[in-house]
Amino acid sequence: MESIFHEKQEGSLCAQHCLNNLLQGEYFTPVDLSSIAHQLDEEERMRMAEGGMGSEEYRTFLQQPSGNMDDSGFFSIQVISNALSVWGLELILFNSREYQSLMINPINEKAFICNYKEHWFTIRKLGQQWFNLNSLLTGPELISDTYLALFLAQLQQEGYSIFVIRGNLPECDAEQILGIMKVQQQQRPKLIGEDEAQSSSGMGRSSGQSSVLEAGPGVVEGVVDEDEEELRKALALSRQGMEVEDEEADLRRAIQLSMQGKALLGAVMSNMSMPKGGLVAKTTSSGQAPGSTTGGAPLSEKLSAEELRRRRQVYFDRQSQQLAQPTSPQQPTESIGSGKSGTEEDAQAKRSQ
Repeated sequence: MESIFHEKQEGSLCAQHCLNNLLQGEYFTPVDLSSIAHQLDEEERMRMAEGGMGSEEYRTFLQQPSGNMDDSGFFSIQVISNALSVWGLELILFNSREYQSLMINPINEKAFICNYKEHWFTIRKLGQQWFNLNSLLTGPELISDTYLALFLAQLQQEGYSIFVIRGNLPECDAEQILGIMKVQQQQRPKLIGEDEAQSSSGMGRSSGQSSVLEAGPGVVEGVVDEDEEELRKALALSRQGMEVEDEEADLRRAIQLSMQGKALLGAVMSNMSMPKGGLVAKTTSSGQAPGSTTGGAPLSEKLSAEELRRRRQVYFDRQSQQLAQPTSPQQPTESIGSGKSGTEEDAQAKRSQ
């Protein structure tokens, strides 16, 4: 972390701090930026003079203060853009249709510049990690890849304008060092003067709570590691829920196919040809055939596979006995508790097959 260049806030020179933190060095001073602002003012004056130096618009323009800088040290986006053009860098509005149509993941960019009213700060990637280089903080703040997109979206909701940096940034020591090793931040940096404000108000906060990044009039809440962990847990639970739903859908389809198979079996067995001898299917007391549905379900569904095999074996055994004794008179065999003859019982068993 010590290798990262981080200018802290002095007065209202946040634009200078933003540029130097982006380029990782003392590249610009207030004098340099003021010179760029004066140059832009002169270019604007010359364009207004083309309409006539005696015109009302020209006189009004001369009476107005500069729109590129003020006495507090604020500099406009035009000044920052011209300063970056010296290094071959370009600013692209993050939420523009042109950029959003590219569908680029923020973690694949190099840096962002954020602005709300009169405050500027930089978010830059060093090595393989992202850092919030806000000059209002006591030091660089590590931002995980998971949190970067959420942080940018939160800034937009707070009213920040975000610009993507395109081009090759100058080489720096932090880039080389963090390209070899990754840093771990045990404690997030606080706002400059936050300890004094807490001690004076007597309302100190624990270090495990979210820190608030007060950037000018806007307020941005920094999410702590616990929030990031909860986000990962929520994503994991969502994936598990999808897997459970898929398994339940597969189970429902399997049950449905099984029921269709049973219904088909009942229909086939009810349409089987009659056994030799021309026996007529005997109807039940309700007028339905034994193979027809009773109470809305086929008889074959009510009989288990084991019961069907048992009845089939009984039928074959009786057929073998009849063939072995062809001359013996056929004696009716009463079924237990039914009062039906053996022939009728055999016919029912054959049809239930």
